[in-house]
Amino acid sequence: MSEDLAVPTLAVQSPRSATWRVHLDRTMWVGGVRGLMLQALHPLAMLGVWQNSDFRTDPFGRLRRTADFVGRVTFGTPEEAGAIGRRVRGIHRSLRVVGPGGRTHRVDDPELLLWVHCAEVSSYLEVARRGGLALTGPQADRYLAEQRRSAAYVGLHPEDVPGSRAEMAAYFKAARPALRVTEEARAAVRFLLWPKMPPRLRLLSAGKPVYFPFGALCYYTLPDWARRMYGMLPEVPRGAVTAGLAAFRLAMNALPEPLHDRAFLPATRRMLRDSRQRLAAAGYDVRKGLRGAVDPRHWPSP
Repeated sequence: MSEDLAVPTLAVQSPRSATWRVHLDRTMWVGGVRGLMLQALHPLAMLGVWQNSDFRTDPFGRLRRTADFVGRVTFGTPEEAGAIGRRVRGIHRSLRVVGPGGRTHRVDDPELLLWVHCAEVSSYLEVARRGGLALTGPQADRYLAEQRRSAAYVGLHPEDVPGSRAEMAAYFKAARPALRVTEEARAAVRFLLWPKMPPRLRLLSAGKPVYFPFGALCYYTLPDWARRMYGMLPEVPRGAVTAGLAAFRLAMNALPEPLHDRAFLPATRRMLRDSRQRLAAAGYDVRKGLRGAVDPRHWPSP
């Protein structure tokens, strides 16, 4: 039995998958914001966010909702993943984007969905590996192949989704001529670097001096070509960015799982709790959280 099919009823992705190793790494927070910055370079995708999202009044809501989706299609049951997939597809189906020239586009256009998916999962993978997650080349390819399953939940055909690093690089090479730094994209990145807190979140304003280094770290992890397009911050040595990312990873991975989980939506926290309970009943060691389930030394016998 292959590792990714070893425990199909416990979670959408197996604890023995490359996906669990990447998605349990706390660099996911950097990868998530980096992914938003990368997604903003697609003019139509950026307009879709600008016209249909409340990110300017709910600065962290989109990131948390993305975390909820990623969590459910990784650690949740197939039923939970199917439910959130149907909800996401239903929302996308009802939304439209008015592009340049006044032409209306569907938000669930496969080209837009594919761009968002690739920007997101490539960011998770690249940031985690650069931060120090020991993932070999074949394991990195396996992660991208596993993410085809996640792409299917938003309505993409898995065979149309890059399933290796080579396929992902080819996709971005082909996509780059259509990318632009629009005013909306520039405003979005400025917001991610220095978010303006709405009145109901004004108590968080005191943390903005801490948030800026985090936003800058996300920006500096963008591909070289993306940073050149934006040109919003002065360049710094690559080694300094890698060291900063490694330090962030070390500090965040040291947080106990219950404390870290407070950053998620209540429904996500319940889903993670239920996942731990299922794994414990199946013989996985989750005394210190889901991260214990990826240790082969503690895997139950098939």
